[in-house]
Amino acid sequence: MLYLTFFLLRDSERLGERFRTALPLDPALRDELIDKFLTVVRATMKGTVAVAVMQGIVGGLIFWMLGVEGALLWGLLMGFFSLIPAVGTGIVWVPVALYLIATGALWQGAVLVFCGLFVIGLIDNLLRPILVGKDTKLPDFVVLIATVAGLELFGLTGFIIGPIIAALFIAVWDMVTQVRGAQIKAETKKG
Repeated sequence: MLYLTFFLLRDSERLGERFRTALPLDPALRDELIDKFLTVVRATMKGTVAVAVMQGIVGGLIFWMLGVEGALLWGLLMGFFSLIPAVGTGIVWVPVALYLIATGALWQGAVLVFCGLFVIGLIDNLLRPILVGKDTKLPDFVVLIATVAGLELFGLTGFIIGPIIAALFIAVWDMVTQVRGAQIKAETKKG
């Protein structure tokens, strides 16, 4: 994936222009569709990075408040692992919570479990639909469903692919509706 990403970034202008000229659509519709695609990709990437940063910061602060050594390192790891679907930040905070409970720090372990489940874990569910939906102008529920469906179908890359497919579907649907509406108006005026 990184290898492919390198070439896509390096040759993006040339590939983009080839794709633009090869797409068999009216130029106005084609440009609208491409703009929508780029908006969704940017919004999804920004949303993913913002969620990872927030989960890392909140997790690091919780570790620091509980007196866990290396809170900054644990926060950075949580931010990185938050990109992994389903388990994400739990890869970091669950073992630490188990360690705290096993060593007799019961209330710290219990607080960490509570915060891990209901604070750190919910950041993704609450922020991603807001951040991605705001730029793409998609409803929050569509972004959430598209992200979850993308994860189920495509794995980790589903974070990006799911919302892109949903946004492109809605964009094409809107375009077809506009074209059909114009055709119906023209037929009504003739008849």
